[in-house]
Amino acid sequence: MTQGLLFGEQETQGLFGSFTLPEKEKTSPPVKKKKIIVLSGPTSVGKTELSLQIAKSIGGEIISADSMQVYRGMDIGTAKVPKLERDQVPHHLIDCRDLNQTFNVVDFFHEAQMAIQEIFQRDHTPIVVGGTGFYIHALLYGPPTGPPSVGPLRDKLEEEMKEVGPVPLYAKLKELDPEYAKTISERDRQKIIRGLEIISLTSKKVSFFTKSIEDHHMHYDFRCWFIYFPKEIIYPRIEMRCDRMIAEGFLEEVIALKKQGLENNLSASQAIGYRQCLEYLNSTKTEQDFEKFVFSFKQASRKYAKRQFTWFRKEPLFRWVNRNNVSTEGIVEMIIQDMETSF
Repeated sequence: MTQGLLFGEQETQGLFGSFTLPEKEKTSPPVKKKKIIVLSGPTSVGKTELSLQIAKSIGGEIISADSMQVYRGMDIGTAKVPKLERDQVPHHLIDCRDLNQTFNVVDFFHEAQMAIQEIFQRDHTPIVVGGTGFYIHALLYGPPTGPPSVGPLRDKLEEEMKEVGPVPLYAKLKELDPEYAKTISERDRQKIIRGLEIISLTSKKVSFFTKSIEDHHMHYDFRCWFIYFPKEIIYPRIEMRCDRMIAEGFLEEVIALKKQGLENNLSASQAIGYRQCLEYLNSTKTEQDFEKFVFSFKQASRKYAKRQFTWFRKEPLFRWVNRNNVSTEGIVEMIIQDMETSF
């Protein structure tokens, strides 16, 4: 060893004479991330059944990622988990809002974060379950940024939405920010209003505001699954579920919610099934009106499933499992083994 070399350095002979190689820096072992199961899929695929079995097997607690299950009383139309099952497996973000209260993606992000921390403190496993892709994306990457709402402007936009409907406002948004408009549809009333609000407040396009990637996702290992049936199977399942909801008293549920002010909640009143049911209840309620209600309810539900397929194809963290090829028990075992063996 040559005199004067730094401690930990090694002299090496080569074609270009003597030179030194510094000793490799000692690096800390990688921090083991806490694992979170994220279970999604199109409506009617059976996410509830799968999530309950997984939770009972591994000591999990379920966080709902359904934008409408937060509202008390919206039970049948959202396929809310029965209370008996919720008594057996803890559920979060269900029945946490009244109809006169708002709930949005930022609320979901922060409340889901709190639920995750509480679940880990109990040494349980968080299982995020739902089909609202926008909410799940926010959980994985952070909520969208942008200026806070301004009451008078928001009220004005909501009033305009009620007067003229979503089509003209969507056209205005498409003109002002075509890039953002491509990511939503003319049915997304809240997103249209929020987009126009951001543009009005900042004079910048919504697409200018990037997603804020929070430190939280660096500490978690999201194990994401998209469970599906092929469309030729899922569509008939959706239609049968619509019929079952009506038979279970969906109309009576909406009548009761209407008395509680459902129509004043811009988001809840536009939820699939509820919007079509309100239109029927506000009609002359003839047999033809009822048939139209059932048809439009099923059609809207099928279109929603199609949008879910489209949304999650763009989500790189999700592994897709065709439920037609794997049994319920097989999927449960697959997800549990993944939790036990992944790093």
